[in-house]
Amino acid sequence: MRITDIQRCEVRPGRLVEWTLSPATVAAATALPDDSRPPAYIQESHLRTAKCVRDEGLFVPTWLGTAFDLPGPVDLDVLQSALRAWTVRHETLRSGFRWSGDELGRFTLDAADVSLHRQEAGDFPDTDELVRHLQDRFDTVADALRWPNLIYTAVVRDDGASVYMAFDHSNVDAYSLTRIAAEVHELYAAALSGTGPGSRAPAASYVDFCEIERTGADGIDAQHAIVGRWREFIRRCDGVLPGFPVDLGLEPGGPLPRQRMLCEPLADAQEAAAFEAYCRPYGGSLVGLLAATGLIVHELGGQPVYRTVVPFHTRVKSRWTDSVGWYVGGAPIEVPVGPAAGLPDALRGVRAELQANRSLARMPLARVLRLLGADFRPTSPDLYSIVSYVDTRGVPGAERWTEQRAHALLRVSYGDQVCVWVNRLHEGLWLASRYPDTDVAAKNLRLYVERLRDHIVSVAHDSLSAVC
Repeated sequence: MRITDIQRCEVRPGRLVEWTLSPATVAAATALPDDSRPPAYIQESHLRTAKCVRDEGLFVPTWLGTAFDLPGPVDLDVLQSALRAWTVRHETLRSGFRWSGDELGRFTLDAADVSLHRQEAGDFPDTDELVRHLQDRFDTVADALRWPNLIYTAVVRDDGASVYMAFDHSNVDAYSLTRIAAEVHELYAAALSGTGPGSRAPAASYVDFCEIERTGADGIDAQHAIVGRWREFIRRCDGVLPGFPVDLGLEPGGPLPRQRMLCEPLADAQEAAAFEAYCRPYGGSLVGLLAATGLIVHELGGQPVYRTVVPFHTRVKSRWTDSVGWYVGGAPIEVPVGPAAGLPDALRGVRAELQANRSLARMPLARVLRLLGADFRPTSPDLYSIVSYVDTRGVPGAERWTEQRAHALLRVSYGDQVCVWVNRLHEGLWLASRYPDTDVAAKNLRLYVERLRDHIVSVAHDSLSAVC
């Protein structure tokens, strides 16, 4: 699924309909006692950061979303039934948080208490006006510091409807977004045919996962080996978590900058397959992308060692595969990329680091930082810069994403880090990045993407030539 933003996901005019959790659902939630299951550390860190940034007077939207088409004409009552069935299937979407002093507690609704409220938002014949309206609504409703913090919309036309759904990040990760289109299509088709929600088994609860993960994380102390390894890594990063090691044109100590988005194809299907084949002895395309990145940022910034935190999913048991939630951790790596290093050297270095450190991603970094007593003041939505890779071709329904015009949506607002996502699609490799909106950052990110493409294409063409 291509990652993009609301401005680039092919929005078309039509009649806009919106769904939010109903007033009755909100009233039921208000009366709920606390749920004994705590927030995940990543959820709590996200909410505390949002609160800190808001207290300093800056509103930083951080929602994620998805977009996809349904063939028409669309029955809105049936679609509402499908959206409700999908919502109650994933417990985190009916669970929220409230503050008691400085403590964050959870509440969770029973499925029977969840209903949706539908509202006609009117006709939008102008695409730009519709895009602005959608972004404003998503900013307002899918906000970390309110509940409910999700909203569903449909732009209805005679030939079908485009569905746009937005969630605060505390509810979903990028992988969760890739599964929504197929699930909603299946539920809609089942409801349309009168067969009910179908045979899809209940999804495992992310709320349960949060409790399990947090219990494990609370069982370690500051002397634990994982904490020690992070301590040494941060020390070698001059006491901070690593950013993207090229000049971004930022003022030290300046205000949180606006961000810009870049998204485009990186390689076609044949090139992506050849690059994967070349990298497979070293661990695959992720290793290749990180190795190439290390070499490129050395060229651009001169750092002799590439230090970064690599995101990994924490769905380590198959029971969590279908579950919507924020299943992400990070593992630190350090790879020498001096003038003498070539791609094979970098590939071996990345492979060794990932083999040694990948398991660290299972321990929430927010817990580690708390134990370190590190003063990482939460003033930016991103603690560090990332380069992420996901092969999404095996996701149910992936073969229909082009036909359904399916996208994963990111909100680009403010931030001082660089986040790069590379997805393997049936069509090839797709890159999306958000980065500080400065001329220097724009120039260096363009150089980074061009040189990354050059590495991939060069390796791919050499491999294809060797085969021929």
